[in-house]
Amino acid sequence: MTKLLQWLVTLALLGTVWAALTLGLLGLDPLPPPWHQVLWPLPTYLLVAFGCYALGVVGYRLATFNDCEEASRELQSQIREARDDLTRRGLKF
Repeated sequence: MTKLLQWLVTLALLGTVWAALTLGLLGLDPLPPPWHQVLWPLPTYLLVAFGCYALGVVGYRLATFNDCEEASRELQSQIREARDDLTRRGLKF
């Protein structure tokens, strides 16, 4: 199962439970008004919480991004070699 499918199944399950509770489809006793006041904006709250989580993950990964000093030195030496080779062939920089 792919990650996208997992997210979609979870969202569908949560959406079904939310709709059943807010619309009274379960046939239970009516929920008290404070519950309805919490349940109606719940998808918006979850969306905002997910956005905050995503921003936090991106910020953390950006802060702990690994520098590759060895790869940088290797790339710089390859650039020098390429410039020297092109200069020998008559290209001016």
